Amino acid sequence: MIVRIFWIFVYPLIAILVTILHTPSPPKSKQHKLIKVDRQGSPMAAWAGPWSCICDTDSGLLWEVKTDDEGIHDGKWTYSWYQFEEGIANNGDCYFEKERCDTEDLIRRTNKQALCTSTSWRLPTITELRSITFKQNKPGKAMIESEYFPKTQRGDYWTSDSNRPLFGVYQYLNTGAGAVNFINAETITIPYKNAAFVRLVSSHSTACNKNQ
Repeated sequence: MIVRIFWIFVYPLIAILVTILHTPSPPKSKQHKLIKVDRQGSPMAAWAGPWSCICDTDSGLLWEVKTDDEGIHDGKWTYSWYQFEEGIANNGDCYFEKERCDTEDLIRRTNKQALCTSTSWRLPTITELRSITFKQNKPGKAMIESEYFPKTQRGDYWTSDSNRPLFGVYQYLNTGAGAVNFINAETITIPYKNAAFVRLVSSHSTACNKNQ
């Protein structure tokens, strides 16, 4: 009788112990690939702010972060596509140029500023820009991780891919540049004269290299 009572109490404890020992540990969560970077090029905690750039540790690219302060990085400014005397100059809208804005204006000013200590800011390629598209669960949001990339507009963002053939209503203009649409993450080609948004990238950044 005593032995029976003993096992009534001991057996459940043994079963619990066996379950604990054979339960695999939950996998460690992967570090988020995006890291905030301040204006001086130092990494920041995910909950900290304000930040000026984002380092993508998967690609090693450093991305410009947009603002709403009417400075040169304001997210609502638009630009015509113009680089190395190709495209259409001064056909966008901003307040920081005497004339209307183009992509070369933003690149020149951002490199002069040495944003996040980088002086190699440029337009991203289509592949690079598509790498930061992100399907939102919230309807009406731009296709990007807005917690890291605030002030992103639901519209077309220029890439460096130029001299691409135009079709449809724009065919008479012959060629334009590639853009990524952050409404649906699709790649399109639009005329150089169009006023579209820009997010610059740097692939030679001390700020991003120190996070890899």
